[in-house]
Amino acid sequence: MTTNPPRAGRREWTALSVLMLPLLLVSMDVSVLYFAIPEISADLKPSGTQQLWIFDIYGFVLAGLLMTMGAVGDRVGRRRLLLVGAAAFGAASLLAAYAHSAETLIAARTVLGVGGATLMPSTMALVRTMFTDPAQRAKAIGLWSGVMTAGIALGSVMSGVLVEHFWWGSVFLVNLPAMALLLVLGPVLLPESKNPSPGRFDLLSVPLSMAAVLPVVYGLKELPSEGWNVRYVMAITVGLLFAALFVHRQRTTVSPMIPPALFRGHGFSPALVLNTVSAFGMMGSAFFTTQYLQSVLGKSALEAALWSLLPSVLIGAAAPVAALLVQRGAERAYVVTAGFVIAACGYGLLALAGTDSLWPVLAACGVMASGIVIVMSLLTDLALSSVPVERAGSASSLLETGTEFGGALGMAALGSIGTAVYRHQMPDAAPAAARETLGGALTVAAELPGRAGDALATAAREAFTSGMQGAAIAGAVVLLAAGGLAAVGLRHIRIRPEAPTENAGQADALSPSGV
Repeated sequence: MTTNPPRAGRREWTALSVLMLPLLLVSMDVSVLYFAIPEISADLKPSGTQQLWIFDIYGFVLAGLLMTMGAVGDRVGRRRLLLVGAAAFGAASLLAAYAHSAETLIAARTVLGVGGATLMPSTMALVRTMFTDPAQRAKAIGLWSGVMTAGIALGSVMSGVLVEHFWWGSVFLVNLPAMALLLVLGPVLLPESKNPSPGRFDLLSVPLSMAAVLPVVYGLKELPSEGWNVRYVMAITVGLLFAALFVHRQRTTVSPMIPPALFRGHGFSPALVLNTVSAFGMMGSAFFTTQYLQSVLGKSALEAALWSLLPSVLIGAAAPVAALLVQRGAERAYVVTAGFVIAACGYGLLALAGTDSLWPVLAACGVMASGIVIVMSLLTDLALSSVPVERAGSASSLLETGTEFGGALGMAALGSIGTAVYRHQMPDAAPAAARETLGGALTVAAELPGRAGDALATAAREAFTSGMQGAAIAGAVVLLAAGGLAAVGLRHIRIRPEAPTENAGQADALSPSGV
C-alpha cells in the first residue's frame, strides 16, 4: 500500500521565502549593470576590453561552474554550500560596491559568478528536498520559476533607480541585507541534505565542463552583434569538442560528476531538452524587444525598463495556474504543449508589430513570457521529480546549464535572422556602419543634416522592425515544434508520490509505466 508523503508546513514555506531572496538577487545580477555601466566608465575609466569583462564575466563564470557546484552540493550538503555561497556573494558585493579600479571590479564580479553558481542549483535542490508532496512541490517550483524570471526584469529597473539617486556601487550593496538574512535564518529553517554515498569527486571533470560550456556560451552570445566571425565559430567548435570529451569522461569514469543514470530517469531527458528550448524562446525575444523600446520607439533606458515590467503582471499568475491544472487532473504533456502554443502566439503578436506599436509589443512579451513560465515550471518539476533526491543538485545544475545554453542559442539564432533581414532591407546607398546595426544607423543619422538624417533613421527603424518580425516568425515555428514534441514525448508520464520513509526522497519518483 502506498502512503501519501508528508506535507510541508509553515516552516517549509517560510524557508522557501528565504530561498527566494538569493534566487532573486542572482537573477537580478545578470541585468543589474545595464544602467550602471556609464557611471562605472566615468569613475573607473576601464578600457573597452575591461568594460566587456565587467559586464560579461559574471554570466560566463556562472554558466561554467553550475555543473561543478551542483555536484559539490550533492557531496558536501546543499545547505552548507548555499551558506558558503551566500557569504561569498555578500563579500564580493561589498568589494564590487567600493572597487577603485576596473581590475578590482572584474575580480569581484568573478567571485559573484562563483557565488551565484553555488546558490542557484542549491536553492532548487533544497526545494526538491523540502517538498515531497507532488502538488506542493509543483507550487513551490512555480514560485521559484516566477521569481527567477521576474528578477532579470527587475534588475535593470532597480539599477536605473539606484544609479539615478545614489552612486553605481549601490547596485551591489542591495545584495547585503538579503545575504545576511539568509546566513542568519538558513541554518535554522533549511534542512541539510546530500548524497549519502557520493563516491570520489572527479577533479578532471571540472576543467572539462568549463571548457565545454564557456567557449560555446561566449561564441553564441557574440554572434548576434558580430556576425559569423571565425573567432566565434571556432570558440563554439572548441567548446563542442570539449563537450564530447566531458560526456565520454562521465560515461567511463568510476565516479562521474554528472551520473549518466540521471538521464535514465523517466521524463528527465525530455524535460531537460524542452526546458532548453523554452529558454531559447525567452532570451531570443529579449534581444529585439529591449532594442525596439529604446531605439525604435525612442524611450530612455529607464523608461524602457519600467515599461518592460508590465508583462510581469501576466507572468505572476502563469505558473500557479499551470500547477493547479495538473493537480486537478489535466495531462501534463498537454499543459506544457499549451504553454508552448501560448508562447508561440506571443511571437505571432510580435511579428505583427510596426514601428509604433508599444502596447502590442508589451502584450506580445507578456503572452510569450507567460507561456514560457508555464513550460519551465512544469518541466522543472518533472525533471527534479524523476531523479533520486540525492542527485537533486546535479539535476538542478543540468537544468540551469541548459537554460544558459538555450538562452545564448536563442539570442544567436534569432538575432542572426533579424540581423540578416535588417541588412537586406537597408538601402545599398546607406553608409556601411548604418547597414550593420540599428545603433550604428542612428549614430550616422544624427550626424547627417536635416531630411537625410531623418530618412536614414526611418529606414533603419523599419528595417529593424522587419528583422524582428522575421525572427518572431522563426521563434514561433520553433516553439510550435517544441509543443508538438511535448505532446508526444511527455504523454503518460506521471509523478508518483514518494513514500514517507527516512529515505523517501531517494526512491524513484516516477513509475516506468506512467501510472
